[in-house]
Amino acid sequence: MTKNAWFLTSLFFMLSLSIHAQDDERKESDLKVTLDLKNPTREINDGVTMVNVQGGKAPYTYKWTKQSTSLQSNKSTGITEGQEESVTVTDANGVSVTKKFEIPAEAITEVVNSKVQPAVDFLGGILFWDPFAAVGIYDPVVYTNDREIPIPNWDATTSKTFSLKRWLVEDGSQVAAGDKIAIIESESGEEKEIFSEVDGTINYLVLEGNEIFDPNDQDDVIEQNAHMIAKIEFDEPQPLHHPNGDVITNSIPFIVIWLILGSIFFTIRLGFVNIRGFSHSIQLAKGKYDDPDAPGRITHFQAMATAVSATVGLGNIAGVAVAISLGGAGATFWMFCAGFFAMSLKFTECTLGVKYREINEDGRIFGGPMNYLRYGLEKRNMKGLGKFLASLFAILGVGASFGGGNMIQSNQAFKIVSEQLPFLEGQGFLFGVGFAILVGAVILGGINSIARVTGKVVPVMAIIYILGCAVVIGVNIENIGAAFSAIYNGAFSADALKGGFIGVLIVGLQRAAFSSEAGVGSAAIAHSATKTNNPIADGFTSLVEPFIDTMVVCTMTALVLIFTGMHEVGGGMKGVELTSDAFGSVISWFPAVLALAVFLFAFSTMVSWSYYGMRSWTYLFGQSKKSEIIYKVLFLIFVVVGASVSLGAVLSFSDMMILAMSFPNIIGLYIMSGEVRADMENYWERLKNGELFINPKFRDA
Repeated sequence: MTKNAWFLTSLFFMLSLSIHAQDDERKESDLKVTLDLKNPTREINDGVTMVNVQGGKAPYTYKWTKQSTSLQSNKSTGITEGQEESVTVTDANGVSVTKKFEIPAEAITEVVNSKVQPAVDFLGGILFWDPFAAVGIYDPVVYTNDREIPIPNWDATTSKTFSLKRWLVEDGSQVAAGDKIAIIESESGEEKEIFSEVDGTINYLVLEGNEIFDPNDQDDVIEQNAHMIAKIEFDEPQPLHHPNGDVITNSIPFIVIWLILGSIFFTIRLGFVNIRGFSHSIQLAKGKYDDPDAPGRITHFQAMATAVSATVGLGNIAGVAVAISLGGAGATFWMFCAGFFAMSLKFTECTLGVKYREINEDGRIFGGPMNYLRYGLEKRNMKGLGKFLASLFAILGVGASFGGGNMIQSNQAFKIVSEQLPFLEGQGFLFGVGFAILVGAVILGGINSIARVTGKVVPVMAIIYILGCAVVIGVNIENIGAAFSAIYNGAFSADALKGGFIGVLIVGLQRAAFSSEAGVGSAAIAHSATKTNNPIADGFTSLVEPFIDTMVVCTMTALVLIFTGMHEVGGGMKGVELTSDAFGSVISWFPAVLALAVFLFAFSTMVSWSYYGMRSWTYLFGQSKKSEIIYKVLFLIFVVVGASVSLGAVLSFSDMMILAMSFPNIIGLYIMSGEVRADMENYWERLKNGELFINPKFRDA
């Protein structure tokens, strides 16, 4: 009897396991997932995937590899064609199905984009690798102690006033996600119910019956997160997430560390030359020490204008807007600080650019990092390293000139100008041809022609842009206290929702490092053509460049955004659109002024980078005039391509090359830092003793 009972029990147990297994298998098989893939146009990065779900138990979540797509969305847009992506669908019972997919690349631009993307990922993995997180020095995950509850569907451009009509829970009480906590009311009498988004302890930010946000109150417009109603504190810090559910992390990119540490090192090594030498830098730019009989082709001012024209560009408008929208007002402070230290790094490379230049029999000048890396290190018995670093720099310089110094500029110039001149819509090729003719008319004349044009264009474009910024700030001058308070508070006590202190710090430093190009070595190529007998003098002249580019132009852009409240605008708006809207908020036709400034910025950047690229090209392929003509023709072809075609990954890769140029360059600068310091001390002594040539018109004055 006992044996029978044991047998029946075992049989029952095995049958139960079998039934449960079949039930689980049936549940999973009930969840059917199919995908609709669409490639709607020949434009890149506009693929669409729609998920169709049958069976399982609703609601479903959709975990996409694309971080900007919500867990609640069964549709993902903006997908790169030709790249493998995936989506995991999970039902309410926890049953999951993963589907991998690839939007077919059809147009040639889509094919090229997909093939280059792996190279972008590889180079990005090097440039933006975080060494501190890799060795566990800090936790890169962004945590928050609380979640602020905003006015539903609030937008920084709203004209509505909102008030807190009634609280439905007590201040300091526990609430759960989904609990109804308050009722708010607009000035028109429209009521909205407010729900808690998380579990925690609620703290009122607005008292019952008081206004929450008034668009006519400038304090509300400038103050970060003035549209928040309540703060819900967590029992323990919680990580922040991207829309697709991935945890948000802050990285400290290696390239930023490389550039910033270099800037700080040379500032200290040269005894804060960025402060001590600033007034002398202005004197040199004015022409006080210009010797017409000195070797070279262009004046100190023209060299400075050429270098500034290459750095002041779209990054000062769109890039700063993106940085401020990501990092908040506080990013402005760190951007300004980074620009200050960058002055010393620019001083070092431009000094060496002139010192190691070559001037051939017909007066053509070949200088820049290629020369001082090769011959400066050869002098130190490092010939092999010098040749390698110089060649690597030249290869990167050619690629950067075609991409970041050319195609990106013509591409963005066309987009912005065509918005103001609608008849240009869809006419990228013709715009590119016209732009190429303008650029060609300048660059075919060589460095003298480039210097003459940039010497005139740079002051004009700077005045136009700075005056425009000044008008916007002047109209909103009553916001000055709130604006600088937002900058200070944001820099040192940043809201976790904006990425925390580290996030704000890195966003500001990164924008400054990318904007000034200090450490990249490009400006040393322009300065190598200066008429001077004192290489160190060009180091002093170059001090002004990061000051103008980062500490003035970038800061002015940031202040325009903060003074108008546009630093609070998100929603995927592109940087240049944010800046344009900030200008437009004061005078309706101001975006047209901005479009003109952008066009001039792009034009001047391209003519300067054509020279940088050409000198890199001639280092690799010979210094003949034929070699120069081949490069210039290729450069002009890329102007047309940039305006005509969308080449996302190609542009990203070539733009990254600009940053990569800093690796070989700064290695050489570290090795030769003692030489620069000795030359600087000698120059100071000669300046104090009145041994330097002074231009007669200044001597007479």
